Amino acid sequence: MSQQPRERWGSRAGFLFAAIGSAIGLGNIWRFPAEAYKNGGGAFLLPYLIALLTAGLPLLILEYTVGRKYRQSPPAAYRELAKPAQVIGWWQVAICFVIATYYAVILAWGIRYIGFSFGEQWGDDPEKFLFGEFLQASETPGDIGGYVGGVFWPLLAVWLVVLLILAMGVRRGIEKANIIFIPSLVLFFLILVIRALTLDGAADGLDALFTPDWSALGEGSVWVAAYGQIFFSLSVGFGIMVTYASYLGRRADLTGSALVAGFANSSFEILAGIGVFATLGFMASSAGVPIDEVAAEGLGLAFVAFPTVISSMPAGWFFGLLFFTSLVIAGFTSLISIVQVVVASVQDRTGMARVPAVLGVGGLIALVSLLLFSSDNGVHFLDASDHFINQYGIAMAALVFVIIVAWWLRRLPTLQEHANLTSAVRLGKWWLVCLGIITPLVLGWMMVDSLRTEFDENYGGYTTDFLVKYGWSVAIGALAVGILISLIPWRRTGGAPPRPPGGGDGPAAPGETPDSERRSA
Repeated sequence: MSQQPRERWGSRAGFLFAAIGSAIGLGNIWRFPAEAYKNGGGAFLLPYLIALLTAGLPLLILEYTVGRKYRQSPPAAYRELAKPAQVIGWWQVAICFVIATYYAVILAWGIRYIGFSFGEQWGDDPEKFLFGEFLQASETPGDIGGYVGGVFWPLLAVWLVVLLILAMGVRRGIEKANIIFIPSLVLFFLILVIRALTLDGAADGLDALFTPDWSALGEGSVWVAAYGQIFFSLSVGFGIMVTYASYLGRRADLTGSALVAGFANSSFEILAGIGVFATLGFMASSAGVPIDEVAAEGLGLAFVAFPTVISSMPAGWFFGLLFFTSLVIAGFTSLISIVQVVVASVQDRTGMARVPAVLGVGGLIALVSLLLFSSDNGVHFLDASDHFINQYGIAMAALVFVIIVAWWLRRLPTLQEHANLTSAVRLGKWWLVCLGIITPLVLGWMMVDSLRTEFDENYGGYTTDFLVKYGWSVAIGALAVGILISLIPWRRTGGAPPRPPGGGDGPAAPGETPDSERRSA
């Protein structure tokens, strides 16, 4: 089968919008504010910044470098590093498959809540409305009793939009979508934050979030939380940035792009914190209770706390429109990047054209998503899958990847040299130290800390049987799938052109000229 020229970003700005769009997701809006509040308030920003500089950005640069150097998706790129390393790539592909199936359903909920905001249809008890009338959640986790039409149809619409964007390609689909989505997201959220700051009690909310508790810095859990937040918010560890960087030109500025994407992501997180806690301050003031009684995160923040606020404020429907539209846009940009990892990996492995790969692979993900997460047990499946695939899938895969590259293959100096050839900010010894020592130690400690908590008590109060079936089996199953796929004999059929011995950059892709490359990112 003849090789197809690898797609390219139309511009550096297009790549940056896509990378920022992948990083800015649901966790920025509903996870960071709660993590900061629980871990020292304003003092949390210090370990957060240190985590960004010593783990987040170095790992982001590493993924950019591997993707750009080998110009392939994770399994194929890691195979260029060492044949056994492709297991990590397929492990990450399986992780992305799992995440995509449940991530899409949250977007579907957000779309419905845009409509619910008009007339405040959740009534006086948003929590009862969410789990009862809307999700019709089963009281027995694990038993599917039926499907919820109010979730199924918007979820189907989400998948149709995502597959259409992916089918249009990297430049005409993903890049153009992010160029529209990211400015729109920032505009909507800025308006939301300005509105939140004008609410009664907003100042109390900001005081609760940013007043520093310096004594918290002496607690190891605070530092683990900071590194965990940076790690999960930058979209590193599951192949997205390797995939996106594989569409860069050879002259792309890797370190400069990583700095822009990393600080843009963190800036949005802080903006989200301001908007969320200004709103929670108003909620606490209206109810006459302390902030800690209304502070929430995750689903509770988005679909219970915020609807409660909307019902108690003037023109609440407009505030709801801004919030849930922002949530949906942030989710779309991340979901597109997650599915693209799976699509690109299958393309590189089989030589399939984009449209058949999107329809086949993306269609399979959509089918699993619809079958599992539009059921009355969808919220329970989502909760368990998300917890275990994040804690023991993404983080573990990233830990193994860093250890193999830094300790076993000792390829960091070579990758450093490759990045420095075209980057404005040159990498020095700090990069080698961070990836060779700090990042592995932090990720390893996160694993130990998570496992200790896991064995102390069952997550979420679920039964051991449910967690084994829908939690541990998901995380372990992703690894097993990665191993099994990597055992299939490899036959190069497409993707990037064959590489010369020694892992060099090789010749240009068919049809590529220096001029076209200079115009690309």
